[in-house]
Amino acid sequence: MPLYEYKCTKCGSVFEILQKVNDSPFKKCIHCQGAVKKVLSPSALQFKGSGWYVTDYASKGNRASDSEPKEKPKKDKDTSPKKKGSPSSSSEKNHS
Repeated sequence: MPLYEYKCTKCGSVFEILQKVNDSPFKKCIHCQGAVKKVLSPSALQFKGSGWYVTDYASKGNRASDSEPKEKPKKDKDTSPKKKGSPSSSSEKNHS
């Protein structure tokens, strides 16, 4: 059986009533007998696993970030001190 939430327009109290789907909605507040309105709230029901839009298809798609090439990270120059006595580059080698 579904749980329905009602709010009183007179005293402002909010209460929940367990009712059958085909039962008529409450008309009066259980605290002050004022008029009530049914409150719509998000469902706590959550589907998990594969086969649902949220898990399988929502992350895929033609987003602009997917179609643009990603920039490669720049490599930092080698700032470590070079040892004395060793050749620093291949161009300084003996050319004969």
